[in-house]
Order: sequence, then structure tokens, then C-alpha cells
Amino acid sequence: MLSKNRIKEVTALHNKKFRNLENVFIVEGEKVVGDLLLSGWKVLTIFATPDYINRNRLSGEISCEVCTEDEMSKITALTTASPVLAVVEMPPTDVEVNMQSGLKLVLDNVKDPGNFGALCRIADWFGIDEIICSNDSVDCFNPKVVQSSMGSLFHLKVVYKDLTELFRDNLAQNKLPVYGTLMDGENIFTAELSQSGFIVLGNESNGISLEVEKYITKALTIPIFSNAKNGLPDSLNVSVAAGIVCAQFRK
Repeated sequence: MLSKNRIKEVTALHNKKFRNLENVFIVEGEKVVGDLLLSGWKVLTIFATPDYINRNRLSGEISCEVCTEDEMSKITALTTASPVLAVVEMPPTDVEVNMQSGLKLVLDNVKDPGNFGALCRIADWFGIDEIICSNDSVDCFNPKVVQSSMGSLFHLKVVYKDLTELFRDNLAQNKLPVYGTLMDGENIFTAELSQSGFIVLGNESNGISLEVEKYITKALTIPIFSNAKNGLPDSLNVSVAAGIVCAQFRK
């Protein structure tokens, strides 16, 4: 049986302040926890129902607390509680960026957790293993990000960094190309694209900030094909745009 204090300890991790204080975050759902257990990330505690424990072999090295379905509903961050919740040590997000080669996604003030999770899945699918985020982007350990990434978060290195500093360092070092999705860019379907560089994606409402835009060395646009006579569509969702862009880089 979980004590009230134990329930408070876990539910506090729904909040970024307490995640950072304890340097841990939560992962829920059988599929996502299954991917987590294969990833090598450090799992500190698993809370699970007897049925889940009976159906899964859990490492004896991981602390496991048996919970009723009612107790799981008290600690979950989901609308409907899963039979398993893991408390996981956060990997560092202030590590060095690979400035030598390879593609990286750069997120400039991306705020929506669902979009961030989808971007993790897109990066993972297209073999981009590094996501660099502006410091004002959503927390990658937000429960909604973790859930919507469907396990892809555990395959990626996520770095939070001042983006102007990142691109100044790039100019001083190898000068990898910096691609950005802008309305007046080159048609991405005909553009020549490198297999190394930064792919910048902007905020859901405002796009790429002016501070970051000035470092873009090759602007790209996804052309609009709509012939609607009663008004054109406003824009593409950032994760939809990312999927199109990444597919073009890998074709």
C-alpha cells in the first residue's frame, strides 16, 4: 500500500520544478516502459499492479512497489492510469553538441508537449539521434512529451542550449549548414541537401525567431499546392513540416 507521502512524492514529478529538484522523471504505459527497460536508461523504481508484475519479468536490480489500480490512478499523469509507472533518472541535457557531422534537429521555442513527442518519433525514424532545444522550449521530461514520444525519447540525445551561442560556435568551427523552414525559402523538393547540418524548426505560432533566423545559411520552404478559392490554409503543424523536411533529407 502506498502512503500519502509516497503518492505526493510521485505526483510532484508531474511538475518540472520537482523533476529538476530530484533529477528524476516518470514514464508510464506498458509499451513506453517496455522500450525504457531496453534502453539502458537508469530506472530507479517501478510502481505496478500485480497483474503487470505477473506478466513481465522485471530485473531484480530495480526497486518494485506493488500497487492497486486505485493507487495507480492516484499517481498517474495520464487521463486513464496505466498498470505500470517508472521513476527514471534524468540524463544530462547540458552536454556538448556534435559539431562535426550528421543531421541534428534544432527546436526554437517549441512549446507543445505533443509536438515535441512527435518530433522525437520523427527524428528517431529518420536516424537523427540529436535534438537541440532552445532553453525556452518545453521540457523533454514533461509526462506528455514522454508519452507522445512512444519510446523514441530513449533513443535520442536531447540538449538544451542558447541557440545563438550554438550557431556562433558553428561559425567558428566547421561551419555546418544551417537549414531553416521559412516562407520565402527554396523549394525543399528541388533543393540540394547535405547529410550533415542543423535543421531548425520554429515556434508553433511565431516560427523561427529573428535572433536564430540570421544564422540560417539555407532557407527552405514546403510549397503550398492548395487551390482553394475561399482562403489558403494557414500553415503546417510543426511536426508535420518536420516529417516532410526529414524525409527529403533522407530520400
